[in-house]
Amino acid sequence: MKAFIFAAGLGTRLFPFTQNKPKALVEIGGKPMLERLIENLIKQGVSNITINVHHFADLIENFIKEKKYFNIQINISDERSLLLDTGGGLKNAYNYLSGYESILIYNVDIFCDINISEFLNFHEKTGAIASLAVQNREGNRRLLFNENNFLCAWEDIKTKEIKTSRQTSQFLESLSFCGVHIIEPKLLNLIEEDGVFSIIDLYLRLAKEHQIAAYKFNSKYWFDLGKIENIKEAEKYI
Repeated sequence: MKAFIFAAGLGTRLFPFTQNKPKALVEIGGKPMLERLIENLIKQGVSNITINVHHFADLIENFIKEKKYFNIQINISDERSLLLDTGGGLKNAYNYLSGYESILIYNVDIFCDINISEFLNFHEKTGAIASLAVQNREGNRRLLFNENNFLCAWEDIKTKEIKTSRQTSQFLESLSFCGVHIIEPKLLNLIEEDGVFSIIDLYLRLAKEHQIAAYKFNSKYWFDLGKIENIKEAEKYI
């Protein structure tokens, strides 16, 4: 399967680590988080990876070249001129991602032990156009799923804002998105939005007519490496 890594973020939460380098090259236990992720994806059978770049883009490109592209196919989706957010970034990478294979999407700052093969099997069985890895953990922003585990809404617990995708009288389960998802390539052709937009907003629009499934996974570890305190915790685990 193909994989798409979101690595274009500014990494403001990691300052001063990101003063002279992109978030993707901040080291975790002596190794850049991007390198750890790519090695993990390769171990789990991924051989075609696209990485979007913006902040210190040249450093990421040079790093990939120095690593001889990890002996796989690695493409760079360039967002130097404008940071497009997750939805815009996905659309911008269309030429690299289109085809017939399912696409694994992974935030570069997520460090976890999700089994990609099991996730893909789940996704294929549901017939969903997208499957989102979720857990019942703390977080202000939550996704709401019905009793069939399909996306219905998004809510911000702190601000009380709710974005409803489909009306339902069924039980709604509130879960936190884990930054890992799988989409079908046909989803790329359903993107009508332009410019800068969130992939979650895209999913909410598509969920009105398509199935966006919740993949609930148990993990020994899951870290959001976009926060300095979480990097320290991850290094303790490593």
